[in-house]
Amino acid sequence: MASKENQPRANGPPRKRPSECAEGTPVVKKRVVLGEVTNTSSTASGLSQLSGIGKTQKPKPKPKPLLKKTGNEVNLELLLSPGSDEPQKLGCASSIYQHLHSLEVEAKRRPLSNYMEKVQKDISPVMRAILVDWLVEVAEEFKLISDTLYLTVNYIDRYLSTHNLIRNKLQLLGVSCMLVASKYEEITPPHVEDFCYITDNTYTKEEVLHMERNVLRFLDFELGNPTTKTFLRIFSRAAQEKPMFSNLQLDFLCHYLTELSLLDYGCVRYIPSMVAASAIFLARLTIQPKLHPWTQALQQHTGYRPYELKECILRLHNLQLKSETSSRAVRQKYMDYKASSLEAEETSPVILELELYSFAVLEIFPSWLDF
Repeated sequence: MASKENQPRANGPPRKRPSECAEGTPVVKKRVVLGEVTNTSSTASGLSQLSGIGKTQKPKPKPKPLLKKTGNEVNLELLLSPGSDEPQKLGCASSIYQHLHSLEVEAKRRPLSNYMEKVQKDISPVMRAILVDWLVEVAEEFKLISDTLYLTVNYIDRYLSTHNLIRNKLQLLGVSCMLVASKYEEITPPHVEDFCYITDNTYTKEEVLHMERNVLRFLDFELGNPTTKTFLRIFSRAAQEKPMFSNLQLDFLCHYLTELSLLDYGCVRYIPSMVAASAIFLARLTIQPKLHPWTQALQQHTGYRPYELKECILRLHNLQLKSETSSRAVRQKYMDYKASSLEAEETSPVILELELYSFAVLEIFPSWLDF
């Protein structure tokens, strides 16, 4: 599954900014704008009513690989691959995981689980969900790697945990955090002007740069942080068992569930490794509802027993059930990907299969989550 995410393109033209064509002349381009959240209701119905504001209809992209990994990521997976001789030879796989786990629980790297109630006066969880759903579209528009999206949301939650922000600055914070994350993760990050353009020039270049400086000072320029994607990349090696599970299918479902968690303010309380482990549990249960989804290898690699994941798993499952109305961009993103390498009879979008087993999964949960 390793491919060439975020690698320089050989013998190809440099990536052009959205506002330029091949000859360097301006072109007319539909903008994707978050839209007004000033009059947003704080209820779930408010989210469904506003989810289409400022959106433009785009043609479906061609099928493309969902999972792409850099060389360093592949090496890390190799260290933690079950059944491999590498862990015994190098003896550092456990140390790598323990280091990442120690980082994810550091107070300075974690947002407050109740910052909406404790810090924010003018922003609601629904507004946050609209912002993150829009940022999923922005990341697709700029072809950013998924690590950039996860880091962006991490920066947003941490900043909002200490800074009381007015609602008309929420989108500014979102694009500024994505700008910072892009500079950290991407080889060719978008320019400041690109982020101004994607907001329909709601904010000036100076405003974006000023917010970027504020975010960087707040983070103390420590931009690296383990995210759910980091741990999902590690745990998935222990979760892939042939011939019971299709690696492509399992990875697809796991990534869909973890991206849904980004939109949910209630998931802020869970550390990234717990969300990753819960997504694997739910994805395996979805694909093979009659087999116990948790193995000794998974328990050993993740450090979690099923009862420790129960609350998080049930929350992810609830997000999965209501994704059609509350996560428009994430759902559309994964609906556009086709599982073309699966069996011929399974070439329909995998996300539909996820929904097919939703209620069967609920019936099995009680007996498999309490040990």
